[in-house]
Amino acid sequence: MKIKCPICGKREASEYTYIGDATVKRPDVNNTDEQSWFEYVFQRRNPRGDHEEHWQHTAACRSILKVKRNTVTHKISSVDLEGPWQGQGEENN
Repeated sequence: MKIKCPICGKREASEYTYIGDATVKRPDVNNTDEQSWFEYVFQRRNPRGDHEEHWQHTAACRSILKVKRNTVTHKISSVDLEGPWQGQGEENN
């Protein structure tokens, strides 16, 4: 599988580290409900089909990416920069 980094271009998946599910929302830090935190930390779906994931380009620019990928075919439909990297790198696409 190859992922096209908006900054570095298309690279092998071995250059990236999977961070996690991009659809999971962290509870408010002031929320002390144990069940909410339990579900956030431990309960994860195992989706079949299109899914949004966070990956980090650890072997190069270290940017955080939101990758939309089909978990069955591994076809990537989009890659977007996240966090402070947003808005950078479009000229390298």
